[in-house]
Amino acid sequence: MFPKPIAQTSPATQTLYKAAVPIALLLWLLPLIGVAITSVRPASDLAQGNYFGVPSYLAFENYLDIFRKSPIAGYMLNSFKVTIPTVIGAVVLSCMTGFALAVYKFKSNLLLFFMFVAGNFVPFQILMVPVRDLTLSLGMYNSWYGLAMFHIAFQTGFCTLFMRNFIKALPFELIESARVEGVSEWRIFAYIVVPLMRPAIAALSVLVFTFIWNDFFWATVLTTSADTQPVTAGLSSLNGQWIAQWHLVSAGSILAAMPPVLMFFLMQRHFIAGLTLGATKG
Repeated sequence: MFPKPIAQTSPATQTLYKAAVPIALLLWLLPLIGVAITSVRPASDLAQGNYFGVPSYLAFENYLDIFRKSPIAGYMLNSFKVTIPTVIGAVVLSCMTGFALAVYKFKSNLLLFFMFVAGNFVPFQILMVPVRDLTLSLGMYNSWYGLAMFHIAFQTGFCTLFMRNFIKALPFELIESARVEGVSEWRIFAYIVVPLMRPAIAALSVLVFTFIWNDFFWATVLTTSADTQPVTAGLSSLNGQWIAQWHLVSAGSILAAMPPVLMFFLMQRHFIAGLTLGATKG
């Protein structure tokens, strides 16, 4: 059912695997390397058509020009305004919904769980017009909090799936013992279940932060001005109708990628623990 480990395959297969991995890694890294090189390429090189050659000199001032010539600082602030409330809201709601769906047995439990998960299978493009009209009718169109509210609502489904399955794997005897001692359900959730969920909360926070920070589709659909656009949508405004400032766009892209990368490395230990907990028995 599962693929055979590489160490147990034939020598020819192992040799092919060892040769294919570096090639695949290089192909995956080529666009990132291209963006990194373009971010320090002078505008004169791009004007002369030197897109893939060695830069005439390293223009590190592009990283300063991106702040001087564009409102990228405001774009990044808007991204934090949208991403942080979304992470907090989605994780808190999913902890409670996951606990209810995993611990309590009631009619339509699976149906309710399916409704949480079903939204993740709907293509974004189908929801574009209804969501835009809803934000217009509620007066939240072109606002960071309207974008955050939508992300909280949409991400809660995936987060509930994650949390519900994680809580299902916890020893139910702990909850039963607390109930025998007369502990209220809220205190069981807050003082017994939540501490055990810390690895899952950390892993989910990193995932949701990355999803929302890198979102481009809904950022362009629900926001239109520099005062509200996140950095992913704001970077596209650096290119005018006649002039493409790819060196500034590349520098801005590198800066925009730093927060989720830094968060992953800061939370790496908890992230890996949250993903692997329960993967093995024993």
